[in-house]
Amino acid sequence: MMAQQKIPMTAEGAEKLREELHNLKTVERPKVIDAIATARAHGDLKENAEYHAAREQQSFLEGRIHELEHKLSHLQVINIASMQNNGKVVFGATVNLINSDDGSKKTYQIVGDEEADLKHGKISVSSPIAKALIGKFEGDEVDVQAPGGLISYEIDSVEYI
Repeated sequence: MMAQQKIPMTAEGAEKLREELHNLKTVERPKVIDAIATARAHGDLKENAEYHAAREQQSFLEGRIHELEHKLSHLQVINIASMQNNGKVVFGATVNLINSDDGSKKTYQIVGDEEADLKHGKISVSSPIAKALIGKFEGDEVDVQAPGGLISYEIDSVEYI
């Protein structure tokens, strides 16, 4: 049997998963159970759309609870703020980049696949740009193969926040 692989995640991402799980168990699950009980009280279950919708919602909810519990049990929480910043790009680091062609600036935090959110500057550790950045240092030039072609960046600064 293979050992279960750990899922890397920032402390912030892990806390969000815990909050979602708590909400599903303490708020959403009781709502669905009440909806099933109410629908069941309406009589014939074969033709009761409310009952079937509530059961479908319960199935989805229980699946999400199971998924979250599994992820939380396999997390490897990486607290970047407690690490010594040596200017190296590592998981969890916030990297400030300067586009070598046009001088535009971008800031990304390298996070786990689960917490990636480009709108908020969080990129997955398995993304092409993160793969190009990991292991590099402040001042390094990095070429990233993007969908639109090769982009060159200079690593302006690396923050462990």
